[in-house]
Amino acid sequence: MENIIYITVVFLLAGIVKGVTGMGLPTVALALLSLVMTPVEAAALLIVPSLLTNVWQLLSGAPVYPLWQRLWPMMAGICVGTGLGTVAGTLMGGMMGGAVAADAKMASGALGVALVAYAAMGLLSLRWRLRASEAMMSPAVGAVTGAITVATGVFVIPAVPYLQALELEKDDLVQAMGLAFTVSTVALAVSLAARGAWQPAAAGMSFVAQLPAVAGMLLGQRLRSLMAPALFRKCFLFALLLLGMHLALDAAWH
Repeated sequence: MENIIYITVVFLLAGIVKGVTGMGLPTVALALLSLVMTPVEAAALLIVPSLLTNVWQLLSGAPVYPLWQRLWPMMAGICVGTGLGTVAGTLMGGMMGGAVAADAKMASGALGVALVAYAAMGLLSLRWRLRASEAMMSPAVGAVTGAITVATGVFVIPAVPYLQALELEKDDLVQAMGLAFTVSTVALAVSLAARGAWQPAAAGMSFVAQLPAVAGMLLGQRLRSLMAPALFRKCFLFALLLLGMHLALDAAWH
């Protein structure tokens, strides 16, 4: 019962962050859930809420096809990277792709490092300067994103910094992130199912978790006009930094 209450609160908070900033639901949910369960268990819970809210974000703007035409190499890279990461994780037995046999502490440590890196880049306002053509970079960035997703459950690195570096219009950037997160969520779900980590119980709880996630997202969208999104984002990133440090240090200590 306590776990259900905790999961509900986590997805409500993650939904609020998503509503205010346009991103962060899987990252926040995974970080907080990993305090009480393994990252692979947490990843299994976020599949449905993440998919629903990201499809919502993707379809809330202009037609998606022009973005898809531009970004499909990155999306293909995400799928390939997730697949290769799953195979590599299974062989190594130490990453999230290994699902049941994965080393939970190693996965927690990898998640912590990913959160610290993502939060630090955001807080320091580091911007990616593209030195190669988009045609070359997109599939490579997608593949690395997919591999990191398998290892940690976090699919914002390096996808988000790369999309920001493309200098898309604000609404296009939000849609592009929705597209990347949707593809990453589906790829992660397939990876987890292939490894036997997305069991009926986890799938059922994931469907339930979408309710507080959507409620939080709607609340966050209303709060967006009442607060400074930039300040909120900095507080959110600082909290992620602390959570990531905790997970990484705890894994290293043990």
